[in-house]
Amino acid sequence: MTGKAKPKKHTAKEIAAKINEATTNKGGGKAGLLDRTGKEKGGHAKFECPHCKVTAPDIKTMQIHHESRHPKIPFEEDKVTNLHASASVDPAKPKPGIRGSLKK
Repeated sequence: MTGKAKPKKHTAKEIAAKINEATTNKGGGKAGLLDRTGKEKGGHAKFECPHCKVTAPDIKTMQIHHESRHPKIPFEEDKVTNLHASASVDPAKPKPGIRGSLKK
């Protein structure tokens, strides 16, 4: 905290962080739901667990999920569903996680 007579100033780092948070798609809402499922745009979720249908972005994350949620079942990489292999990606649609605004 600053003294009584000193006005509070924002640093360039704080301002840049606020702009980044305000303009980057973090995956909330309906647009984020489409990104997370990975079915329409080939989004963040690439792999799907064969047991509980939870999605993960990479095979290592899926293995960690499997070891923590299904410890009694051995992990078999070939049984994990690859959602990007079955999804047809339309190049006209924006990619997931792209900045929503280009404020300077």
